[in-house]
Amino acid sequence: MSGNILIIDDEIKLLKLLGMILSQENFNVKEASTARSAMTMLEQYDFDVVLSDVRLPDAFGVELIKSIKSKYPQLEIILMTAFGNITDAVQAMKNGAYDYLVKGDDNEKIIPLVYKALEKVKDNKSRMVQQVITKGFDQILGKSPLILQAKKLAEKVALTNAAVLLTGETGTGKEVFASAIHEGSDRNKNSFVAINCSAFSKEILESELFGHKQGAFTGAIKDKKGLIEEANGGTLFLDEIGEMPIELQAKLLRVLETREFIKMGETKVSKSDFRLIAATNRDLEVEIKQGNFREDLYFRLNVFEISLPSLRNRKEDLKVLAKNFIDLFSHKLHLSSVQVSPDYYKALEVNEWKGNIRELRNAVERSLILMDNNILDAESLPHYSEKAVPESDSLSIRSLEKIHIQKVLQYTKGNKAEAARLLEIGIATLYRKLEEYGLK
Repeated sequence: MSGNILIIDDEIKLLKLLGMILSQENFNVKEASTARSAMTMLEQYDFDVVLSDVRLPDAFGVELIKSIKSKYPQLEIILMTAFGNITDAVQAMKNGAYDYLVKGDDNEKIIPLVYKALEKVKDNKSRMVQQVITKGFDQILGKSPLILQAKKLAEKVALTNAAVLLTGETGTGKEVFASAIHEGSDRNKNSFVAINCSAFSKEILESELFGHKQGAFTGAIKDKKGLIEEANGGTLFLDEIGEMPIELQAKLLRVLETREFIKMGETKVSKSDFRLIAATNRDLEVEIKQGNFREDLYFRLNVFEISLPSLRNRKEDLKVLAKNFIDLFSHKLHLSSVQVSPDYYKALEVNEWKGNIRELRNAVERSLILMDNNILDAESLPHYSEKAVPESDSLSIRSLEKIHIQKVLQYTKGNKAEAARLLEIGIATLYRKLEEYGLK
């Protein structure tokens, strides 16, 4: 098991000795001789375990634990002392220390204890991943004023049955918000049903929404329950509502007014009690003027509008979102103790993120595939870090792109469609680049 370890001790010989011992166990080790330098390192790197002396020139280790745990609760801390003071030990545990060692007497216990602390960190990260997967407002990450305002509005409207219209650029998290609103409502024991209106032709979208009877059209080989019926008692989420064909808009409006619908190929009227949440990245008022969207449907949808901010306007949230995706994909890819270099976050910051959170998610997934030695750095992000490279250095940019494509293709086992998705380019572009770089 590998792990990222920070050792804090002002006895330089002991500091170096512990560093050497733990490095031989294949841990990634950093060293600090003062509390101040340790806090700087904690800001720059993602550590799993901290070993700290109880007596430091600029801090008392017991109090340092409290400070570290308040900022980095995911860390486990082992306190070391030459005094064996039981009072310090008790207070250290109260302040969040994982355990307490007496220097000299307990040296043989250090490595087994570090392994145990890492096991606890691993278990905690697994629980964090499960929390990410679970639904609700807790999965909406960030502390920027814009996201907090959007979240506050969503929490308020969740307690009602009002229709909600979520607006914002592609990838800003509209489905995450819709799911959170459903989970925060009294309908959360029933289904949350979602569909992207841009993903289907008119006929298939109508069948998906309203359902059909066997023989209603060519290919209708059996009865099908529609999503409007599936959402009875729960929530229906219509993503990219601005892409819905105008003929279907009239039918949807009638459902919203009467809560009644008729399946394709049937004459019987059915009822469904559902809460509607719609989302769009289009300006629906412009679409109305252009004759592409019904004004009466717009008024039905836009009872309560929540505008979701772009990632460009909430860059203070970039690091916490990236860390969340690092944990998520590290778990999925069975990676442990990934170390993040400061230049990795700098490379993320130079991008405009036109694809917003979805683009960031893909970038983190790719970088974990591309990284070497379990270290995420700027070179793991060639698509973004090249923005910070001088134009004259075009050869290195081409080299990075070639390596990038090779590693992604290795990860997808040669599946070019999946590789193109991860690279965020068209399949034709991928084939052109394979030919350009002489890759088979």
